This record gives sequence, structure tokens and C-alpha cells, in this order.
Amino acid sequence: MAQNQFFIDSEKLDGKALEKKHRIEQDPSFRTNHMEYMEGMEQIKSDVMDKVLAQMNSYDYDRYTATDVRRALAAETCSVEDFKALLSPAAEPFLEQIAQKAKIETSKHFGNTVYIFTPLYIANYCENYCVYCGFNCYNDISRKKLNAEEIEREMKVIADSGIEEILMLTGESRAMSDVKYIGEACKLAQKYFKNVGLEIYPVNTDEYRYLHECGADYITVFQETYDSDKYETLHLMGHKRVFPYRFETQERALLGGMRGVGFSALLGLSDFRKDALATGLHVYYLQRKYPHAEFSLSCPRLRPIINNDKINPLDVHERQLCQIICAYRIFLPFAGITVSSREEKHFRDGIVKIAATKVSAGVSTGIGDHESKYTGKEEEDSGDEQFEIADGRSFTQMYRDIESEGLQPVLNDYVYI
Repeated sequence: MAQNQFFIDSEKLDGKALEKKHRIEQDPSFRTNHMEYMEGMEQIKSDVMDKVLAQMNSYDYDRYTATDVRRALAAETCSVEDFKALLSPAAEPFLEQIAQKAKIETSKHFGNTVYIFTPLYIANYCENYCVYCGFNCYNDISRKKLNAEEIEREMKVIADSGIEEILMLTGESRAMSDVKYIGEACKLAQKYFKNVGLEIYPVNTDEYRYLHECGADYITVFQETYDSDKYETLHLMGHKRVFPYRFETQERALLGGMRGVGFSALLGLSDFRKDALATGLHVYYLQRKYPHAEFSLSCPRLRPIINNDKINPLDVHERQLCQIICAYRIFLPFAGITVSSREEKHFRDGIVKIAATKVSAGVSTGIGDHESKYTGKEEEDSGDEQFEIADGRSFTQMYRDIESEGLQPVLNDYVYI
């Protein structure tokens, strides 16, 4: 299958393309099988997906009681059953005790440190049709791909602010953002940053090895939802439609030599308790298989997107989000936990004192507009944003706010020799 088969210029949709879009939306038989690998997709031998999905599908969170929650809180080591209890509705009245236990675990393994990074979107072209995403190939937005000069200019502006870790993101389009293009961006990033992460479309093991050699330290991939049936209804076209290939991304990255991997479900797309369980178990099983690697979780909720302001979290309010993050910390005490600028300032300021260990600052989810945001210089040709952010604090303000809470902002903790 040609890599650019699904690429569509959303600004030039003709009647034929619109007819195809309508058929894909209305007729499931017109879609490809979301459980079958496409040509060129590497298949690895791993039992992790089967383990995670079996646990998730059998999870009846309504059967857990206050007694189960108290047992989980009293346990010295959090078992899978304890984790399930902490995510259940029965645990909601115990949120204060859960937060206290999470805070103890955070202090034990991370002290009072909070890591700061910023994302840099270098392209927003996409070949997937994901109904909830602002970058989806049918959404009529301004598309842009930064060239090497523009990437370096953005990086210099970010680095000059003091930030030492960057997470580079693209839309999921091999046609417009191929692996070599991303690798060259990694080489540029090495000049300015001490820690380089990627959030790009999933690739094969040899491609992760190449990106690591170019300077990438870790990758983050959102599974979006671990409910494969719901996944099929949300990802209607493109390589992202293939559920198992996306699930195995972190393992391929580790096999390719990446130092660390990040995981997430986009909370609100499906049953958030089951998605939170599956995310935690995905980390849990891979941690035991690859004990040398660094693991982290992100905890995003749905945010509004351009041309669809009705997209909001489904039944995931701040109280539930706090419960999930604290349960992650208790179950996975060594894992990093990131809370992004999707969340409001008051929530992020509170959760870093309890369980989260990493926050973004100076965020822009648009393409090529860091320079304008940092310097005030107008950027006439920037690409549209993926979603709306809720916390727009600069790096300097975030650093000061973290310090004011008695915490220690950390920009990098690696020594390169």
C-alpha cells in the first residue's frame, strides 16, 4: 500500500472526496478491518496486548466496595486488583486518603521535583480520519510543515527561554513528514536541548533505531482508547485505524533502542475507568518485560477543536481525573506522570503537589508560532492548532509558580559524557 494513499488536501475537497467521506462515516463495510495490519507494518511477537485487553474487558468496576478500597490503601504494594479498586466508583469517597497515599509515593521516588518541557509542532498534515482530532485529514484547517530553517528558528527561541527538554510533534502523515524529515529535526534539536522526545505516527523498529541515532531519547504515543470496538468507530481511515499496530508502538520503540516510552488514553473517548486501567496495565506489563527503560504516563482529557467546539470530556471531571492520576502513582510508583496544558492552572498547580511529576510550559499547539508568542513578531503563515489549551503560562511563569509552591523545577537530570 502506498504510504500516501490516505493523504487528502482538506482545503481542496471535491465532490468525490466528500462522497467517500460520507460513505466511510455511514457504512462500516466501506472501512478496512481495524485489527488487520497494513502492508509495511511490522508485526512483533508479544503477548502484552492480549493480557491488557483481557483484564480490561473483564473489569467490572461496580463490583468493588469500600472494603476493597480500604484494603488497597492499606497494602504495602499495590496489586492489579488493588489498582482496579482504586479506579472504581467505590473509591471516590476516599479521594483524600488516596491523594495522601499518592503524595507519599511521589515524595519517596521523586522528592519535590517537577520537570518542565515544551512541545514543538513542526507539521500538521495528517492522513488519518479521526473524528475527534483537529488535525484529521477532512478538517478544513490551515496546514503547514516547517522547513529546517524554520524548525531551528523555533528551537532557538524556545531554548533561549531556558527550556532544556523538547517534545516534537507532527501530524500523522508519512507523505508530508517522513522519517528522514523527523530525523533531521532530531539532529537540530540535539544542538539546543538535552532531552528530545517525539510524538509522531507509529513506525517500525528499524525506523525507531534510526530516530534514536539522530538524537531522539523517548517517544510518546496515545492509544486514544483501548476499547477496540469504540476505536473502530473513531478512527475511520488511515494507518492509525490499525489498532494492534498502534498498541505495539512502545514495544517497537524499546526494541529500537529508545531510552523511554510514554503512554496515554485520551480520557473521555470511551469508558474512562476501563481506559485508565488498560493504560496502567500497558505500562505495568512492559515494565516487567523491559526493566531498564523509563516509563511515563500522560493524562489528557478531550479538548475542543477547530470546527467542532462541542468536543468535551465524557463524564471525566477534575475529581475523576485526580482519582485516576493518584491511582496511577500508587500502582506505578516509579513512572513519570505528565499533566498537560489541556488542564486549567488551578488543577495543574494542585496535582503536582500530589502525584504528577511533569508539566508543559510555553505551549503552542499550532505550527510555527513559538517565535510570535515569545517575541511578539507576527507570523503570517502559521498552521492551525490541534486543540485548545487551558493553561497558557510561559516557561518563566511556570518556573516561578512551581517554586512558590515549595517545589523544585527541574529542566534536565541527565549527565552526558
